[in-house]
Amino acid sequence: MRIATLLLGFLLATGAEAALVTETVEYRHGGQVFKGYLAYDDANLERRPGILVVPEWWGVNDYVKSRAEQLADMGYLAFVVDMYGDGRVTTNPKQAAEWAGKVRGTPLMRERVNAGLKVLRGHELSSPMDVAAIGFCFGGSGVLELAYSGADVRGVVSFHGNLPAPKPEDAARIKARVLVLHGADDPFIKPEEVVDFVQGMRKAKTDSHMVVYGNAVHAFTNPRADEAGIPGVAYNELAAERAWGHMQDFFGEIFTPN
Repeated sequence: MRIATLLLGFLLATGAEAALVTETVEYRHGGQVFKGYLAYDDANLERRPGILVVPEWWGVNDYVKSRAEQLADMGYLAFVVDMYGDGRVTTNPKQAAEWAGKVRGTPLMRERVNAGLKVLRGHELSSPMDVAAIGFCFGGSGVLELAYSGADVRGVVSFHGNLPAPKPEDAARIKARVLVLHGADDPFIKPEEVVDFVQGMRKAKTDSHMVVYGNAVHAFTNPRADEAGIPGVAYNELAAERAWGHMQDFFGEIFTPN
């Protein structure tokens, strides 16, 4: 049973009125100031599972904030990590590529995602051992790197993300279950990258699976993806709905008491 259903029953039983709380959370890492985005439902003050959200390469924008708010409505404590510092956001692909290029494939990727995880775990409403992470595009590779770093999280979900295969030294560290939601026609992910990723997961003996959506390209969950004007980047409503449902089913598994 999904935790959202349990929380709904609690609210109905108590007559409490749900109120969505959102706030910018400032934190420091490596001598730099970061500004993440927190969302939760304050209908009750019980600890709850936390979901770390890693954004697309655009930064902490309205789209990723809306996803955090959806998670809050489902009963989770959601925190969007700031990957660039000072809450920077852009709609310019060249600027986004520059910022992302300084993080992707470097130690900063794991360090900054883990810094956000620390903030989430430290919140008074967080159930520290019940934490997962989701990421979109650039953020999808970010949550994979989080898993590869050995972070003690129940699971990670990559939405149309890059698919870096785990390095041999990463394999023994992976504790999280892994769900990858991938567009079959994503031109930015080469077929051989998919094969390498799957083989890497198998060699690491992870609890992992991939769902592939036909007729879906890069960024297929973002309703405003087409506005970027980037070939191979487009919204697919059906794939987006299915992917979000698969994520919820995954959460239902990983947060079920043993």
